Amino acid sequence: MAEDFNENDFEQDIFSQPEEQPKIEDKYNDDSIIHLEDMEHIRRRPGMYIGKLGDGASQDDGIYVLIKEVIDNAIDEYTSGYGKKIEVHIDTIEKKVSIRDYGRGIPLGKIVEAVSQLNTGAKYDSKVFQKSVGLNGVGTKAVNALSSYFKVQSFRDGKTRAIEFEQGTQISDTEIIEYGKGDSGTLVEFIPDPALFGHYHYVDEYVEKRIWNYAYLNRGLSLIYNDKRYHSKNGLLDLLQNNMEGEGLYPFIHIKDGDFEAAFTHVNGQSNDYFYSFVNGQHTTEGGTHHSAFREAYARVVREFYQKEYEPADIRQGLICALCVRIQEPVFEAQTKTKLGSTHLAPNNPDGSNDSPFLKTYVFDILKRHLDDYLHKNPETVAVLQQKILANEKERKDIAGIKKAARESAKKVSLNNKKLRDCRIHLNSNDVKRLESTIFITEGDSASGSITKSRDVQTQAVFSLRGKPLNCLGMSKKVCYENEEFNLLQAALNIDEDIENLRYNNIVIATDADVDGMHIRLLLLTFFLQFYPDVVRNGHVYILQTPLFRVRNKKETYYCYSEEERVNAIVKCGKQAEITRFKGLGEISHTEFRAFIGPNMHLEPVILRYDFGIKELLEFYMGKNTADRQKFIIDNLRIEDDTYIDKVV
Repeated sequence: MAEDFNENDFEQDIFSQPEEQPKIEDKYNDDSIIHLEDMEHIRRRPGMYIGKLGDGASQDDGIYVLIKEVIDNAIDEYTSGYGKKIEVHIDTIEKKVSIRDYGRGIPLGKIVEAVSQLNTGAKYDSKVFQKSVGLNGVGTKAVNALSSYFKVQSFRDGKTRAIEFEQGTQISDTEIIEYGKGDSGTLVEFIPDPALFGHYHYVDEYVEKRIWNYAYLNRGLSLIYNDKRYHSKNGLLDLLQNNMEGEGLYPFIHIKDGDFEAAFTHVNGQSNDYFYSFVNGQHTTEGGTHHSAFREAYARVVREFYQKEYEPADIRQGLICALCVRIQEPVFEAQTKTKLGSTHLAPNNPDGSNDSPFLKTYVFDILKRHLDDYLHKNPETVAVLQQKILANEKERKDIAGIKKAARESAKKVSLNNKKLRDCRIHLNSNDVKRLESTIFITEGDSASGSITKSRDVQTQAVFSLRGKPLNCLGMSKKVCYENEEFNLLQAALNIDEDIENLRYNNIVIATDADVDGMHIRLLLLTFFLQFYPDVVRNGHVYILQTPLFRVRNKKETYYCYSEEERVNAIVKCGKQAEITRFKGLGEISHTEFRAFIGPNMHLEPVILRYDFGIKELLEFYMGKNTADRQKFIIDNLRIEDDTYIDKVV
């Protein structure tokens, strides 16, 4: 039986500190100073190398970073002029990943060092790898250390050598042997260690998205993923066409100059600008200095062209852009390379001086030449773009008063806002756990009570709805400020101005597993897709799966997420099994709930594929086409039958 919800439990101040820190027992001595070998250090502190571990539900989970690290090496071979094909295969049963490139192959005498010793590699030599993604000699070593099985085989000059590892420890070596005729290159096979990653799984859409990005950024390269070929003829133009909602307001503007490439247009119905940004082929999902340089330069060039003091936000609203730059020895903010920190095109000189151009100046000069020239030659685009800017300006002014009042209202309640129980660590901080920052959006105080009592106050926040939110389909963004609940939600997420300020990496919709709960999920998804689709596109939104049943006897307890699991649990527990159906989150005690939102919680990602039309999708499920939707429900209705369970018991 779940414990009664007590609103006073919300009143704890999670930021309060004890008046006096208790002293730790004094055991700090010579024995406290230990040395970890390279592989052991990676296994002990994986977050330093691949971000978070995760079970595969999130697109930035470690198992995808491992794949990326190996493919990055293969891409570096291609960009250096060696090999035009990369083969990737994932065995979902054995969970083995195989990646084969057709480059030069790792020098045979240095394979062990290349995959097992940190700070060892060829990418420190800029003459060998001019504009590589990996520069720190870490990637493949991390894959090796974090895999229960790892094999690397190099084919070079008619000879080959294969070496196998377990958890970073070498277990076999074929030495150098002749292999006769065949292509050179490198084969890497690995199985992420379940001792570290737990019961993980691969989401095919996440892998496919990465493969496509590699294809878009490397025209002429063929990637074979599970026997399907990925190839792009037009690069960034293909990326935009395959990922855009609807048509651009004017033809794509495509600029390519040296190590800079960008393709962009404007679309209607988008509240901010949206970027696919890359550095040396690495998808910088959090942007960085190149992203900021483009946004600033674009607004400046457009203002100078029209000779009008337009607001930069009005110029950029609705802009969708694919951007790629290539620079020498880029500096990223972490090993996962999701945000660029470089300010120059090349690194500092050994004496600390830097005669390399500023990245900001470089981007502005290119845009000034090419974009200004394009606008002078294309008056139709000039007219459409100006019309879009003026429409953005009018919309901004129309909601300015409402927005100001909404912000003031949010500030007044922020000191005593029972809707949000915040956490300490946020995505827009520099904390090592920022990728774990999560907000649960729940229905009602009962469910909020269970989650609040059992959450990790460091990384997990809770936002409580008071019932079913408004169906905002077809409404303007005014509703985000006029509707108190939406206003408080967007304020909690901090996405009013820009999703770069998002405070939580994971937005988890946690509703009951019943008809009302499903309806609330759809209403929340409508809100995000209508006004903040980029939050969904970037893989931040999830559905929390909690057990439907608890089956137990005096010795064992099983939590079941499906009918099949319930049947199996009943068989194990026998005829004396006690079966509980959890109809709502509030029925689950907080002591039980702790396991359901811990490291092994079941999250179902909300994935937006490029072939899904947001407008059509929302209109079908949330619009006024009652007859069509009713027919769809009847045709897809499932009827559960307990006859089989009765026979088994």
